[in-house]
Amino acid sequence: MVNRLRLILGDQLNEAHSWFSDKDEQTLYVIAELHEEATYVTHHVQKICAFFLAMQTFAESLEANGHKVLHLSLDDTHDTPDVGALLTRLASEQNATVIEYQRPDEQRLLNQLRVLSIPGVDILECDTEHFLVPFEELGKHFQQGKAHRMETFYRKMRQRHQVLMKDGQPLGGKWNYDASNRKKLKKADLAVIPTPLTFAHDVTAILGRLTRHNIEHIGSEKKQIWLPVSRNESLQLLDWFCESALPRFGDFQDAMTDQSEHAWSLFHSRLSFSINTKILHPVEVIEAAVNAYHSNDAIDISQVEGFVRQILGWREFIRGIYWANMPGYKSLNELNAERPLPDYFWSGDTQMNCVKQAVTQSLDYAFAHHIQRLMVTGVFGLIAGIHPDEMDAWYLGVYVDAHEWVEMPNTRGMSQFADGGLVASKPYAASGNYINKMGDYCQSCHYNVKEKVTEDACPFNALYWHFMLRHRDRFESNPRIGMVYRSWDKQDSQVQKLTMKKGDDLLETLSEL
Repeated sequence: MVNRLRLILGDQLNEAHSWFSDKDEQTLYVIAELHEEATYVTHHVQKICAFFLAMQTFAESLEANGHKVLHLSLDDTHDTPDVGALLTRLASEQNATVIEYQRPDEQRLLNQLRVLSIPGVDILECDTEHFLVPFEELGKHFQQGKAHRMETFYRKMRQRHQVLMKDGQPLGGKWNYDASNRKKLKKADLAVIPTPLTFAHDVTAILGRLTRHNIEHIGSEKKQIWLPVSRNESLQLLDWFCESALPRFGDFQDAMTDQSEHAWSLFHSRLSFSINTKILHPVEVIEAAVNAYHSNDAIDISQVEGFVRQILGWREFIRGIYWANMPGYKSLNELNAERPLPDYFWSGDTQMNCVKQAVTQSLDYAFAHHIQRLMVTGVFGLIAGIHPDEMDAWYLGVYVDAHEWVEMPNTRGMSQFADGGLVASKPYAASGNYINKMGDYCQSCHYNVKEKVTEDACPFNALYWHFMLRHRDRFESNPRIGMVYRSWDKQDSQVQKLTMKKGDDLLETLSEL
């Protein structure tokens, strides 16, 4: 019997949390695999396994450090409908008078816990002690229904936390080196892509539980997973990134290739799972990268700034957008996109090589880098008019680092423009030319990236123009893309007609591409 229960969710694996500064025999830490959390969306099997194994590893670490821990598997909780029911049952069994929980990052869970009421039990909410902008301050930076821009927010964060700053000015004289972060991999670059640091965790027991309890899932089922699931492994991966990948990360963070066995990892850190589960704190990741920059002459400012921007800027920005606009954000569909997601997003069985590579990699590793997500699968969904609900479900399910707070604004906002511009100042629509410019997928594709209306023309080309023309009234006055329409108006009328006809035909046959 204990007096206090403390709930730890699967994305709250923070050993440095103040909860653990003292040991108390009257406090029981509860870490539980729940059917609800494994099924609220159809997850990648490696994602479920990674979460469950990381939770188990964290429970073992807490116990080894002298804390009282109750780790429950699906076998123990299979008849428990949700987290509230679990806590109600445990409070009764333990005669607990206090329940504490760290504030969930998803509104779905926060609502469940905030309405929980158990007679005779005080229920207290605590901070996760993880993000760089305190939860209570989000309203000062983000307002519901108002467009915000990451660059403005990012500069404030750089100044506030004094990251890559000197005498009040950004190191190197520029705030943002994005223009230097768009290089295409050449043959010589392919030869120096580092061998990714991966791990080999046996998840046979977890797979058995998923089968026993009928947990539907997607993706490649493997008896071993590559992900770091402990703090020690996450720190190893951070060190590997700073030493082996950061020196060229900025150059090639937008690059894509299918010409390397390490094409799935390239120069990316693959730390997002560790950060989003709070195994690593964003500050320590940023500090490690900045320290590597200062100590390694091979790392220039454009490499480290490009990395810091993703964590100090984009990650915190997206969180602010989420909390300012929920719950209504999850139903936004500003462009009235209604088409279903083609089946090849679940199989990779398409002749569009870029989509095939991005989807197959995602199904194989539960991972893809941001350009594959935004400018391949994301652009396709946007210009094809796929319903944002279906895009949301796919992204949330397939990626190991996907949590609703970070996935939804990236999908509905940045990728699909379903929020009407709250996140992005323009829709990230593109033709095959962009994909060809940033990678070599087009070289071995069934379709011809230089063609627009022929039978073997790249589908992205006509779909791009079709998208831009069907939304002309909305976007023509946008100063960032208005010139597109002037370019269109200069084209031959017969070419225009054929392009729109090709777009119509492609939209009718999306599932066959």
